Order: sequence, then C-alpha cells, then structure tokens
Amino acid sequence: MAMRQDAPRHGLARVLSKRGICSRSEAERWVAAGRVSVDGRIVRDPQFPIAGDGRQRIAVDGQPLDAIRPLYVMLNKPRGLVTTARDERGRDTVYRCFEGAQVDGRPLPWLAPVGRLDQASEGLLLFCNDPAWAARITDPQTGPDKTYHVQVNAIPDASLLEAFTQGTVDDGEMLRAKSARLLRAGERNAWLEVSLDEGRNRHIRRLLAAFDIEVLRLVRVAIGPLELGDLAKGQWRMLEAPEVAALS
Repeated sequence: MAMRQDAPRHGLARVLSKRGICSRSEAERWVAAGRVSVDGRIVRDPQFPIAGDGRQRIAVDGQPLDAIRPLYVMLNKPRGLVTTARDERGRDTVYRCFEGAQVDGRPLPWLAPVGRLDQASEGLLLFCNDPAWAARITDPQTGPDKTYHVQVNAIPDASLLEAFTQGTVDDGEMLRAKSARLLRAGERNAWLEVSLDEGRNRHIRRLLAAFDIEVLRLVRVAIGPLELGDLAKGQWRMLEAPEVAALS
C-alpha cells in the first residue's frame, strides 16, 4: 500500500508574504502582534508550520485570507520617494502616498510594488496583492513594454537615437532601448520617448550615460497599454478589470 506523503510545510510569515498579503517582515510583525490566527487560534510564532494542502484556516484581523480580494492600483510616483516599505536611511517611501487610504470603508490592505522606480524617477508605478499577476508584469521575457519620457542635457540626432536601440555594454550587461524618438527640443536639452522591453537596474540612466548624456528627469508614462494619463502626482487609483486583464 502506498504511503501518504505529508504536504510540505512553510512558516506562517512566509505563507502570508507568498499570498501577497504583506511583505515577509510585515507578516512577522503582524504575527507577533497577535493579528493572525490559524484554525481560530491566535498564533504569535512567525515560523509556525503551515501545511501546503490549504486545510488550515488562516485569518488576519479576523478576516479569512480567501476573503481578501485582489486589488490592483496605479500610483503617479513623485520624485524623491524610494520604492520600499521601510528605508534604513529614513527616506520617505512610496507608501507615504497611501497614508489613510481606504477601500470600501476599510483601510487599504498591504499592496506590494510591481517592479520599481528609483528615487530620482517618477511616474507610473503599479501595486497589487496578487503575486502571480505581478510576476507576469515583471517577467523580462513576456512582460509588457515600459514607456518613459526622458529629459536630457543634449539634443540627440537620428543616428544617436538609433545607437540607443543598438545598445551598448555597461558593467558586463547589454543595455538597449526597444525604441527611442525625439519628442521636443530646446536650445540645450530635449525630451525623448524611450521604450524598454526589459528593465535592468537604472537601465535608461546607464544607457544614456554610456553616450555621455545626462538624464535630467525620467517619467514612466505607460506600462503596456496602461497609460499614466492625467493622474495627479502623488495620487493613486484602482485599476479597472479590463486594465488588469490587458496587462496579464
């Protein structure tokens, strides 16, 4: 007779973070504070074993995990905020934009950023509590293109714009733009529209620096078909169901 194999077990805090409910460190704090129950009993050990068969009933603040609906949000990230929940250097984070936020009369649940924008960058930043959806958006092979408006301290000509799409190697990485075009130009600087089909750390800044061009401002204006539009800086809104589906 075949022996029954026990379902794999993981710590409670890890299970919460994998479900997209909160970050791992936030889950540990919630558990320690007595906000999490398993099968109706408060558990304060973040490493409390949870079987992978889904039979144990986990609740946060009395609300079952299965009742926590997926949420998808877009934010117009202001310049100067870091994309993290907490910053060891005490800098303001993107979560400042969600202070006091509510959905259906309840505090906005934990939402994780989908990808990142560095501190000096601004524009469209997505958040959700659906890790599978987030993984599809950030997948470098199949994820949607990202489009940026970039102010630079030069006026690139057609050959230089073409060079951006041909790419260059920086620190052992090939950096290239999927497309680059001139939007408008002044006497000393210009605005470009640059699209990427992959996103490496400080991709555009490093790419342009390799051609001795400095980025003055960098604004992400679209992710796939989703455009930033007229959403005010520092403001956020829920995505509509067709928008969520279009990015999947």
